Amino acid sequence: MTPDLGSADAERFVVETRRFPLGWFAVAWVALAAAVLAGVTIGPASIGWLDALRELVDQIPGVHIDSGLGPAQAAIVTKIRLPRVVLGLLVGAMLSLTGAAYQGAFRNPLVDPYLLGIAAGAGLGATLAIVSGLGTGTGLVDPVPLAAFAGALIAVVISYAAGNIGGRSTVSLVLAGVAVASFLTALQTYVLQRHSDVIREVYSWILGRLATSGWGEVVLLAPYFLFTCVVVLRYSHALDVLSVGDEEAASLGLDPRRVRAIVVVVASLGAAAAVSVSGLIGFVGIIVPHAVRLLVGVGHRAVLPMSILVGGAFMVFADLLARTVVSPAELPIGVVTAFVGAPFFVVVLRTSSRRAW
Repeated sequence: MTPDLGSADAERFVVETRRFPLGWFAVAWVALAAAVLAGVTIGPASIGWLDALRELVDQIPGVHIDSGLGPAQAAIVTKIRLPRVVLGLLVGAMLSLTGAAYQGAFRNPLVDPYLLGIAAGAGLGATLAIVSGLGTGTGLVDPVPLAAFAGALIAVVISYAAGNIGGRSTVSLVLAGVAVASFLTALQTYVLQRHSDVIREVYSWILGRLATSGWGEVVLLAPYFLFTCVVVLRYSHALDVLSVGDEEAASLGLDPRRVRAIVVVVASLGAAAAVSVSGLIGFVGIIVPHAVRLLVGVGHRAVLPMSILVGGAFMVFADLLARTVVSPAELPIGVVTAFVGAPFFVVVLRTSSRRAW
């Protein structure tokens, strides 16, 4: 957690956070492009990377080139693998961005997007949709993502209401989120005990997946992604000011409560949308922003957009491992991110106790 600074130190800290490391951004864009290319070429059907690249370029409006792929291979690239890759980019970018926003708002590098009960609310909503026998659909008409989204938002609203009762402090809000998450998880456990026949399906969703049936899930998530990016990036400088402490931020002309409320609410909306289409994929919102800070420093003007790029690339590579490492079977992507994230979390916990960020 960042210690409170004096006025002069606070102003100097805020100025220093406005540096923008272009070199690392170039590396991040290369990693993102490599992730996309790997995601559309690697799989049971062998497709050359150059042919896949030409097929992707051919999808650009107004551009027409011969990719050399047959109709079946072209359909695999554009209708099966590409939607999954784009969904992975959006989910990874959203979880990373909202994680960085939460960490900046709460001034703690160990905070993640599930802090206010989003995961528990989404899990309960998805469980209720599955046990109710509403059936399954795709994209905009699938009841499970819609129920998960509603459950996540309800959890955030309850957490905020309970946190305000505790005095509107960040500590009260965090404790309220923990209490709400525990309560909703208990409700979910009770529902599963009453409907043991759907436990396998529910846990398949909880462990996370990026399986798509086309572009429906991408269309569902894209508006939330754009809205969250626009709002959170607009508050990047405010988060830098907030990081010097509420009193000093107020002396610099910032309303800490208002900024924190806007950032947390918008980030919660984005995280809820991501979870609704992907299930509960853990650790991404912690490990990616922290890794980014190790590369580019703590200034949110660089951390937030960098988290979008690195988070998207990380999720695509994690999904690639999930669907190839035990092929023809498929691992839940949450298992892959936990395998990478759990040791990293221990390192973060150890280093954060030694130095401020």
